This record gives sequence, C-alpha cells and structure tokens, in this order.
Amino acid sequence: QVQLVESGGGLVQAGGSLRLSCAASGRTFSNYAMGWFRQAPGKEREFVAAISRKGHDTYYADSVKGRFTISRDNAKNTVDLQMNSLKPEDTAVYYCASAPAYYSASYYSSDYDYWGQGTQVTVSS
Repeated sequence: QVQLVESGGGLVQAGGSLRLSCAASGRTFSNYAMGWFRQAPGKEREFVAAISRKGHDTYYADSVKGRFTISRDNAKNTVDLQMNSLKPEDTAVYYCASAPAYYSASYYSSDYDYWGQGTQVTVSS
C-alpha cells in the first residue's frame, strides 16, 4: 500500500522559510515522479513544483519560482520542498503527490495517483 506522509508545516512570518518533507513507502520510490500542490481556503488545488524520477528535472509554478526548491533523496524515499521568502499568499495546505510508474513529472493534479494527507502552512503578514 502506497503511503505519502508530509511534515514540516507551521506558522511563519512573511519573509521567513519552511522546509516541507514527504516520506513515501509502498513502492520503489525512484520509479515515480513527485509533485507538490497546495490548496488555499475557497480555492482550487494548484501546482507548486514537481521533480523527475531521478531528480534531474524540476518544474515550478511561476508564483514560487526563485523562492521554492524541490529536491528528492531516492535512498531515503523522501521529497522536500524548501520554501524561502514566504508571502501571506503562500498560506495553504500543501500536498505531496506521486505519479504512476515511469510517468513524467506533470503540472496537472489529475496525472498523480497517490496523495498525502496535507500539511498546513500559514504565513502571517
């Protein structure tokens, strides 16, 4: 059974940093592209970042480019999201997601088949 468990969320002031981590189990981690999405109250879930199976290729939403960095450690079965220069508009529940085996990293939530439970990030102004 595939499990994705996020951690690292919390409350931070604008301009601060947080590092989210997602621990995966139940499948051969290096076979799967991974993504981070977020959902703010009253809004649809949106793409944040994605990383290819081996970590060579990364993709970012324009709103976080230059501030967020996605990375993965296939030996530890984890994917992280380093978030710097946080803004109040980054406040949301953040989810990690796993794509089907050998699929490319994607901007679209419908291309991911497993999701974590989410972790809350709140940025105060």
